Amino acid sequence: MMIQNPMSSFEPAPATSVRAQIAQTPAAGDALRDYETVHRAIAFISEHWRGQPTIEEMAEAVSVTPDELHHLFRRWAGLTPKGFMQAVTLDNAKRLLRDSGNILDVAYDSGLSGPGRLHDLFVTHEAMSPGEWKKGGAGLTLRYGFHPSPFGTAAIIATERGLAGLAFADPGEEIAALRDMQERWKLATYIEDHAGTAALAKRIFESSQWSAEQPLRVVLIGTDFEIRVWETLLRIPMGKATTYSDVARTINAPKASRAVGAAVGKNPISFVVPCHRVLGKSGAITGYHWGLTRKRAMLGWETARTGDVE
Repeated sequence: MMIQNPMSSFEPAPATSVRAQIAQTPAAGDALRDYETVHRAIAFISEHWRGQPTIEEMAEAVSVTPDELHHLFRRWAGLTPKGFMQAVTLDNAKRLLRDSGNILDVAYDSGLSGPGRLHDLFVTHEAMSPGEWKKGGAGLTLRYGFHPSPFGTAAIIATERGLAGLAFADPGEEIAALRDMQERWKLATYIEDHAGTAALAKRIFESSQWSAEQPLRVVLIGTDFEIRVWETLLRIPMGKATTYSDVARTINAPKASRAVGAAVGKNPISFVVPCHRVLGKSGAITGYHWGLTRKRAMLGWETARTGDVE
């Protein structure tokens, strides 16, 4: 399936066949069902965390038993529902921001300002030239595929040079997520390649595959300003967070917090380029292109791996 121009008759696979494709193994089907349940649970926790709901109340809200919810969270995030509730509260967001003003400075001082080991995924990156970006992707071939992930269906887009796009979708929204990504590079040629992008999905979402010896290569396609912002995001460690104003200061544009926010919102490689680690000054979890519930899920999932909650 290929197009030369998205204004032509591009018809990706129907959503039903997309879901059949990504759920072709029992493990993939389990991952999708798990996240759909977790998504509902996180939405409930996000709305009611001030009242510290019990596991029984959480389970009732998502139509599973307390034992099922307990085991699901253990399997999905490695911690209890209570621990996850701690991970998505405002108090935890404030903890992530503690001393955040120094996080990016430390990254620079540690020699992480170049394309070496930039963060926990062992990412190395390159940026396409401004001229390539201005062409709207003309002459660029992008392969894509849909895959299960801890955060819903992942739409992965790749070039011969590396990962170029990563979007997320809730059930039935897979094609909309793909079209959203295509709008960024309207004149590129798109080829469906589920098998070819499967290795990237495994490399991104299975921490056993994170390797300094074989870093994940990403290709940043955007304006000069956007790329500077995205490169800065790559220096935010797992289990930490920063603010839009800190990012602006780091790129020597201290008055450009709003422009930074816009660039963060346009980040085409979600999760890998960790825009979910940028919070409001108060610790408020705000502004995420793929939904605040998913942003909370990512922060909680990462918090579990830093060992700061039960």
